Amino acid sequence: MPLSKFVFKPGIMREGTDYDNEGGWFDANLVRFKAGRPQKIGGWQKDNLNTFLGTCRALHGWLTLAGTKLLGLGTNKKYYIEEGTTFADITPVRSTTGAGDVTFAKVGNGDATLTVSDTAHGAVVGDFVTYSGAASLGGNIVAAVLNQEYEIATIVNANSYTIEAKDTSGDTVLAAAGDSGNGGSSTVGAYQVTTGLDIYVQSTGWGVGLWGDSTWGSTTALTLGNQLRLWSHDNFGEDLIINPRGGGVYYWDATNGITTRANNLSTQSGANLVPTVGLQVLVSETDRHVIVLGSDAIVGSSRTGTVDPMLIAFSDQENPLEFEPLTTNTAGSLRLSEGSQIIGGLKARQEVLVWTDTALYSMQFIGPPYTFGLNLINDGSGLISPKGAISSSSGVYWMGYDSFYVYNGAVQKLSCSVLSYVFDDFNTAQAFKVFAYNNSEFNEVGWFYPSASSDDIDRYVVYNYAEQVWTIGQLNRTAWLDSGVENYPRATTGNYLYEQEFGYDNDGNPMTNVFIESSDFDIGDGESFAFVNRIIPDIKFLSNSDAGKVNIVLKTRDFPGDTLTTASTTQIAASTSKADVRARARQVTLRLESDDDASSAGNNNVGWRLGATRMDVRSDGRR
Repeated sequence: MPLSKFVFKPGIMREGTDYDNEGGWFDANLVRFKAGRPQKIGGWQKDNLNTFLGTCRALHGWLTLAGTKLLGLGTNKKYYIEEGTTFADITPVRSTTGAGDVTFAKVGNGDATLTVSDTAHGAVVGDFVTYSGAASLGGNIVAAVLNQEYEIATIVNANSYTIEAKDTSGDTVLAAAGDSGNGGSSTVGAYQVTTGLDIYVQSTGWGVGLWGDSTWGSTTALTLGNQLRLWSHDNFGEDLIINPRGGGVYYWDATNGITTRANNLSTQSGANLVPTVGLQVLVSETDRHVIVLGSDAIVGSSRTGTVDPMLIAFSDQENPLEFEPLTTNTAGSLRLSEGSQIIGGLKARQEVLVWTDTALYSMQFIGPPYTFGLNLINDGSGLISPKGAISSSSGVYWMGYDSFYVYNGAVQKLSCSVLSYVFDDFNTAQAFKVFAYNNSEFNEVGWFYPSASSDDIDRYVVYNYAEQVWTIGQLNRTAWLDSGVENYPRATTGNYLYEQEFGYDNDGNPMTNVFIESSDFDIGDGESFAFVNRIIPDIKFLSNSDAGKVNIVLKTRDFPGDTLTTASTTQIAASTSKADVRARARQVTLRLESDDDASSAGNNNVGWRLGATRMDVRSDGRR
């Protein structure tokens, strides 16, 4: 019987069964489609070996006027700017005590725990504070031990907390008998912005806050410090405006360099009615207004200090310090009506898009006296998370609560061949962690999301808008920034920043569990058994072609409800002309996978693309 050519339809199809999608692909991991053909995605390597504290969920890159490349990273503990390979901590200071307001006391000899007294300190566990002006306690706890940055270990009460003494190298220092002092009368404590959680809490009540914060059965209101930390950031020229969701608005001046911290915008000289809290900040593109989504309202001559979840405030044009609406400026505010809260916003072409939990609005600059015009674009297509939308060359894409959407002048629901796969196995309680990303080199937009069995991101779904196909996979990334300022996309996982689409390895190690698997195919209507005895592979190795290897796997079953059984696994190299196999069943699937059993020499930096596979498939009776 002559060889049959198998060219499967591009894209992953999971809306039906793996049998009714004959001629298509059913499952994949770490594989994309390019020109209709499946190929392994690019690898990744560490951008540098330095680490940052916390989980990063926000990245923003830009150039200074001098041409210096900078990258902002917002984590649940800190806000950093990367310059070169240095992560500079520019986390704002929320309060600074007077001299002598802070005192220390050892817990006991041979113990590193110190109790710090500071009336109404306002801190939570995990907050960072830097002490200066402290004197030695008299023994091992010398001035150099005290006068540095500490992470708060426990909260004793509203007026005291504990830290763990350390030297300037970070090694533990134990108190001695001579440590009977309190640090003197000149100690100053500078408290950084309250840290946030690495978990999303949907409402007040059980689970909000930390163990031991209050009494049994009590509820706790959501605050900046007991909610998932999400930063937003944008440039005002070469300077940076940042906002921890639900917190203040801060300004970092590039002129002062990365050794200086960001400062609260509302406390700057000349600031007038600047919002003290907000859900997100951005700067309009051509008219240069600072826009605060979810700002606190103006009552009388001051701001309320409480997030108004449907209010948008904007500054005077070219002036981030002036927010008082006057006839002589363009500052003002707008209130949305559809939905219960603003989820997120995004700059698009000549407009700013703002999503609530149920609707999409467009803000467009129209000039005085109204400054911005507000239009309801669509009701019923809310945004699943503050970072769930992304702008691309073909439109703005976002994830809703049960669908994917695109906006390019009008809103359209995307036809998605993996919709049920994503939303039927999705941790809705952690939906705020979802983020959209753009990979423009491959015409891709995608979303990283948590599956139902995971509290953090463990999967992705990708849409190739040029070829209109979908693919899926398993990968943990917490933030992503497309190439532009840098040659490669940047992404974070753990406490490292990575370059993406670099080679074909996992940070110098072989990338494992790379595969694509077809739906079942049969002979005719599946009346007869199929027998496969030969495969002619058509695989292009994109790198390491001399030593690279992949596996071609045939799986079989006799009925759609049966479990697939591996019938043959054949290692394929660039020089392989054919593979002799034996597989007999009513239904057969073809799988191409990374050769995870190969030695590193044969598995490192292996990229591949699948072409048209030919197989000798013949009828083998009906029993």
